[in-house]
Amino acid sequence: MKSAGWSFSRRTFCKQFSAAAFLATNARAFSFSPVAADTTPQSVIGNRSLLAANAFDMLPLGAIRPAGWLRAQLEIQANGLGGHLDETWPDVGPNSGWLGGTGESWERGPYFLDGLIPLAYLLDDVRLKSKAQKYIDWTLNNSQPNGMFGPRSNDDWWPRMVMLKALTQYQEATGDPRVIPIMQRYFAYQLAQLPTRPLRDWGKFRWHDEVVSVLWLYNRTGDPRLIELAKLLHQQGYDWQAEFSDFKYTQRITPEFIKLNEHNGLSDTALATHGVNNAMALKASPVWSLLSENSSDRQALLHQLSELDRYHGLPTGIFSADEHLAGLNPSQGTELCTVVEAMYSLEVALSIMGNPELGDRFERIAYNCLPGTFTDDMWAHQYNQQPNQVQCSLNHKPWTTDGPESNLYGLEPNFGCCTANFHQGWPKLTTSLWMASADHGLAAVAYAPCEVHTIVRDTPVRITEETDYPFRDTIRITVHPERPLSFPLQLRIPAWTKNSSIRVNGQRQSEPQPGSFARIERTWKPGDTIEITLPMEPRASKGFNDSIAIERGPLVFSYPIGEDWLKLRDRGMTADWQVYPTTQWNYGLNSASIKAIESSVAQGPFTLKGAPVKIEVKGRKVPVWMAEDGVANPVPQSPIVSDQPEETVELVPYGAAKLRITSFPELKS
Repeated sequence: MKSAGWSFSRRTFCKQFSAAAFLATNARAFSFSPVAADTTPQSVIGNRSLLAANAFDMLPLGAIRPAGWLRAQLEIQANGLGGHLDETWPDVGPNSGWLGGTGESWERGPYFLDGLIPLAYLLDDVRLKSKAQKYIDWTLNNSQPNGMFGPRSNDDWWPRMVMLKALTQYQEATGDPRVIPIMQRYFAYQLAQLPTRPLRDWGKFRWHDEVVSVLWLYNRTGDPRLIELAKLLHQQGYDWQAEFSDFKYTQRITPEFIKLNEHNGLSDTALATHGVNNAMALKASPVWSLLSENSSDRQALLHQLSELDRYHGLPTGIFSADEHLAGLNPSQGTELCTVVEAMYSLEVALSIMGNPELGDRFERIAYNCLPGTFTDDMWAHQYNQQPNQVQCSLNHKPWTTDGPESNLYGLEPNFGCCTANFHQGWPKLTTSLWMASADHGLAAVAYAPCEVHTIVRDTPVRITEETDYPFRDTIRITVHPERPLSFPLQLRIPAWTKNSSIRVNGQRQSEPQPGSFARIERTWKPGDTIEITLPMEPRASKGFNDSIAIERGPLVFSYPIGEDWLKLRDRGMTADWQVYPTTQWNYGLNSASIKAIESSVAQGPFTLKGAPVKIEVKGRKVPVWMAEDGVANPVPQSPIVSDQPEETVELVPYGAAKLRITSFPELKS
């Protein structure tokens, strides 16, 4: 392994692998009982030879546990739709094809597990573990003699790519010895089949998601055939790097442009402009760079992000895609699947590249887009969210190819993929907060309250991170090695901060540079503390038609429009809701007068009632800016003149406002 500083017991692996081989052939109905939380540190497995080294290696599931407001957020998810979906939605219920039934047998069961498994083990929730175990046991105990697994009603490669991600997380959390042999047999089968049954449609455009699992297994077995399979997947997959080297999709995509009524909507043009595909593809070039060992492949991601920002970027750090790329107008939407898949792709890409800019980006998406598309209790979600969202109702506008339910809050508005897939957002953010660094230390790549249990240089290390970030600017980290231990810590310093500071045991360190990782190497003793201060000055950023968005730290702020919630229909344990405005919203702002007001960080920091920081800014209504058919017209070109009275306008974090204005015309001074 190239990451030699991270130990992994060969004896333990061989013992586990031998047991797995026995179980795979002799215990077809073997069941692995959910285990209690184990804070015993786990070793990190780095890249073997034939692969380029990662800048950072992901810690195994369970090494990072949520605390503070983050744990509360995961508990909201567990108590809401995320923890009860199988009880109220038939697509992942008892008749699921992934439980041996005759129900939905494609991607929804695997999507559900891809978030349910990390949620269950991060919370050490026996109820959720038991739910997940049913799907896992059926999948592992019912593979076919040729190596194929999953429902026999379809042989599509794509849903199995998702289930593989779920299985790798489950194996890390439990050590279940069935997982590795099942994956080996499946990959051997696929390697033999792909030459005559190549990737198509969704699998063709999402090949890189499987390569992540293939390389995960390679790092545990060293089987060179897995490298052959990864290269074949890349060869048959869509060339995302070529698309963005000459990016042609610079306008809002229309049904006519992609010939939506032809080829079942699965033409290459339709799939290349599909929002979720683009979000998943953010990891494509970095993942391929592990095999090509070409630095230009790693850097291609930065160009990809630049092009998406240039032609489709929104103030929340994500790009518009409702369902396909939709331009710069902040009244366009972004699908929830696009949000969680972009987060995961950026987390993977950061581990490979070590670029702090990617940490800035996935924090921005996580702390704005993710909470902004759910009800406060996470019992309902939107398919599409909009930065300028003035009404959620049954309107056909402004969607490029989606239907009239797209921005309702409900069980499965528009299409059920997001209902199954949203679960991965908060849990995978948690598992990506800290990573192992190539210099045999640890790196804080994103900030939230948590506790880490891992092994550094053969020594157990526990780290506690106490913070109210992103609502406050101070992070307190306490290091607890089992014995005094010399190793480096790397701390991400966001590009948006100025005059940041780091103190170790009260002693000020050299001032870190924004947009970098500050590296501190010393002999750490139990109880050593690090205090990071990342000043969060409110600022205005420019966007579509020279509009402005107000930011503070990683948070984007919105004007909260008054909300009138109207139930459209009951949906089992939840309901579908329309939301209508009760206040005017058409403000222009004066960016020279921005003031932050802090209050206590308590329950529900992403709610209107619990918002722990607000922004006050001077503004005036802009009568020429109106809505049509429930959609805000494009933001007027700035600067703009208004003869309306000046008001103090109060803004809240984007995630707290379900009806909101986020991009404002700037008033002429």
